[in-house]
Amino acid sequence: MRYRLLGQTGLRISELFLGAMTFGEQGGVGAPLEECRLILDAYADAGGNVIDTAINYRGGSSEEFLGDLLVGRRDRFVVGTKYTVSRDPSDPNAAGNHRKNLRLSLETSLRRLRTDYVDLYWVHIWDRFTPIEETLAGLDDVVRAGKVLYLGISDTPAWVVARANTFAEWRGLSRFAALQVPYNLLQREAERDLLPMAEAFGMTVAAWSPLSGGVLSGKFTGTGEAPGPTRLDPASVSEPDRAVAREVVQVAQDIGATPAQVAIAWVMQRSPQIHPIIGARRLDQLVDNLGATEVELPEEAVRRLEEAAPFDPGFPTTFIESTSPWVFGAAELGVS
Repeated sequence: MRYRLLGQTGLRISELFLGAMTFGEQGGVGAPLEECRLILDAYADAGGNVIDTAINYRGGSSEEFLGDLLVGRRDRFVVGTKYTVSRDPSDPNAAGNHRKNLRLSLETSLRRLRTDYVDLYWVHIWDRFTPIEETLAGLDDVVRAGKVLYLGISDTPAWVVARANTFAEWRGLSRFAALQVPYNLLQREAERDLLPMAEAFGMTVAAWSPLSGGVLSGKFTGTGEAPGPTRLDPASVSEPDRAVAREVVQVAQDIGATPAQVAIAWVMQRSPQIHPIIGARRLDQLVDNLGATEVELPEEAVRRLEEAAPFDPGFPTTFIESTSPWVFGAAELGVS
């Protein structure tokens, strides 16, 4: 396992994050405590040190399980959790990114995790009703209080994140060091604005669903049912997506890897800033995913995968690229 820095900080983070969304059996398919222990131990033995959870995962069981599993070794991990999602649907103030929900959510997470600080606290999703200035001020308060060390933001438009970090820089507030987005061969929309924005601000990118909900794991290549249990309805997987999955399987066979390893490796090779979040319900799934750190995709394999899953960044990116020779003339030839 290789390590990089979290955004523009000095915190060392492993190249793969462990997603704990499957930790707990509440609310459907998940993993029992002892299986989660095996998963966490295997991840730690491989050198992984970043855990990603949220206040609402498995109705709170994910944080509670982690609280049990981290006893005696909590400080060796970079523990990240999220807030925004409602703690009580009957209470209008039990959700959102305002100060009240921030405070009560953080206290709840700290209690469940059995810790007095969170390494990385994520805004889970953009709350368009709360001014970003209020969110930043509230987050800066908990950082200054020592309850949170670093900040991240998930599932939010690029313009909001850019505005937030610029405002924080001007006002001397804690900035977002990391961005969390869905990113895989079938979901490349982040390439349009979010990834360029993160690169410009020097932010780490945590990529959730690198297997696109399991579609790229090799289970969904034919027209019938997927072999084995899965939380994804096979009928929801389109034929174009299955075609991409078949290409992933073929590349995996050609280079001696598994489909999951190929799909995760593609995400990792897009940029050193991008850290896939790997999640598993069983130990063998995690071990397979960890093998992606040993996979180096040849240029030809990358070309095949991206031709199978083409992406159009749209306006204004394609317009700017297509008109650059006309706009800049011969001067552009000297720009690398």
